[in-house]
Amino acid sequence: MSLRLLIDEDSQDKRLVQLLRETGHDAITANEAGLMSQPDQIVFRYAINDNRVLLTLNCRDFEALHEEDSTHPGILAVYRDADLSKNMSFKAIVKAIANLEAVGILLANQFISLNHWSY
Repeated sequence: MSLRLLIDEDSQDKRLVQLLRETGHDAITANEAGLMSQPDQIVFRYAINDNRVLLTLNCRDFEALHEEDSTHPGILAVYRDADLSKNMSFKAIVKAIANLEAVGILLANQFISLNHWSY
């Protein structure tokens, strides 16, 4: 299965986007969608209107938006640690998404930390 993803501005590293696309995901970046420097609410609304799961490192702000409006295609959040050695690599992010897909987790209306799916 492949996901329709919107990659938030803070997550749109070329290598990550390439890996997501190589594994079959329909991934567009905030830049490609014309969303650079736009408020989180605009990015969130774009994801909803274009039926895309949002991938972000901006966990706190998008969790707050999820709590305000939990009707959306899904939010995949990647938490960062002050200890850089604990952060997820791009390959680990792609693998965590594959792990979610493998067990059939429904993403719609969910705020999911990918860190818990990195194994």
